[in-house]
Amino acid sequence: MSETKSPSAASSIQICRIMRPDDANIVGNVHGGTILKMIEEAGGIITTRHCNSRQGERCVAALARVERTDFLHPMFIGEVAHVSAEITYTSKRSVEVQVNVLAENILTGAKKVTNKATLWYVPFSLQNTDKITEVPPIEYSSPEQEEEGRKRYEAQKLDRLETKGRNGEVVMPVPTPEAYTVEFSQSSLIHLVGPSDCTLLSYVHGGVTMKLMDEVAGIVAARHCKTNIVTASVDAINFHRKIKIGCVVSVSGWMTFTSNKSMEIEVIVDADPLVETDKGKYRAVTAFFTYISLDKENKPLPVPPLKLENEEQQKRFEEGKARYLQNKAKRLSEKERQQ
Repeated sequence: MSETKSPSAASSIQICRIMRPDDANIVGNVHGGTILKMIEEAGGIITTRHCNSRQGERCVAALARVERTDFLHPMFIGEVAHVSAEITYTSKRSVEVQVNVLAENILTGAKKVTNKATLWYVPFSLQNTDKITEVPPIEYSSPEQEEEGRKRYEAQKLDRLETKGRNGEVVMPVPTPEAYTVEFSQSSLIHLVGPSDCTLLSYVHGGVTMKLMDEVAGIVAARHCKTNIVTASVDAINFHRKIKIGCVVSVSGWMTFTSNKSMEIEVIVDADPLVETDKGKYRAVTAFFTYISLDKENKPLPVPPLKLENEEQQKRFEEGKARYLQNKAKRLSEKERQQ
């Protein structure tokens, strides 16, 4: 991985890396989790660099939230990913980073935008890992730009609180029933957090967590469809609590909604400290992933309908349908503005 930095733009960076076979699935589509990991790495670098740009206490940036992320085009083995990140807003204790991902075919020179993402970070002191340090301010091109950033900051802060309250601490069981039900495709994995997963502060990189979440969501989607599947979008990923080295993380996912050609999977991450057992298991991260089913020519296939078996599943289905319709309307609105 190489990194270039413009001397006149200290608040922006670009990272490039060629996609290799272990980055992709069996048909050559790069995993959504691989792209999410690169996005988080770029965001973490630029935020940590910015927060240490003046004299004072040294710190490392930790990921707090990722806004909805759409996968606009697939990326393939052999293409070069160009990941560019820019700081667009700072509050006293947090940083907003906008990240764009471009795929380049180095044989033809063709380029395409594959992802756009917004991430929020908070800086933690190297001396006291429970202390959030103060963020240096950035210069805005206009008062309007700063005000828009402030509105985004307030909105994401409120949504994080609402999401944390809505998800609670309940971990769903994993039964084994008939095809196309929620329980049939429900999946989970267990991962022991090691040194290679962590930042300098011994907390898990946000990108590592997101890659695990995407893997579980992909298993759920593949079990439901029995076809090749790809990540279409990721709704806001909320990091409620930090995960420390030595924790056992349980990543669980289940189907919440299906349309004709897409499916929504809810994914949660629970952490269980092995050493500090008095703290107990806790809910660390939550998100919704959207997948589509593809044929051998990478064209969308119909998704089998989801069989609902109780009121709770029906409620989650209706909530997923509302998100689906809202996002669909937003995409149409954006398309009309661009025409």
